[in-house]
Amino acid sequence: MQSVSSDHFRDGMRFLTGAVTIVTTDGEKGRGGFTATAVASVTDEPPTVLVCINKQNQINEIIKDNGVFAINVLKNGAEDLSNRFAGFDKVPFEQRLEKGNWKTSEMNLPVLEDALVTFECRLQQIVESGTHNVVFGEVKSVIINEEKPPLLYFNRAYTSVLG
Repeated sequence: MQSVSSDHFRDGMRFLTGAVTIVTTDGEKGRGGFTATAVASVTDEPPTVLVCINKQNQINEIIKDNGVFAINVLKNGAEDLSNRFAGFDKVPFEQRLEKGNWKTSEMNLPVLEDALVTFECRLQQIVESGTHNVVFGEVKSVIINEEKPPLLYFNRAYTSVLG
């Protein structure tokens, strides 16, 4: 059986709809964040999630050293904030948190005040796979803010659902 090319794989993955999130961290090694759609629930006993991070992203070492991170699920209309944390507006990594309504949580993490929900996590483990790290975190806090349509990513563009 032939191997699937990375281009063909990406062409197929564009149809896998994902919630748009901003993953943040803070601690002795610094603070920052990035946009992610490769986020998933792993188990509810103990509550565990995963997020995939490109190995070239400087936040890998920061999360590893800080040992904590938050996953902020964006609501529809937060495209500019998503683009900021994806690096599309060329703002330096250290200045990304200057945009948006951020507060410091009980776990001392930057959390988005108007996120649909935020999951605060303690790092469990990191598994390397190809170009990415799969970061597992035990959820220590869930902050539910409001029920509004989420910001989604589908077919290489932002979209949402009616609600």
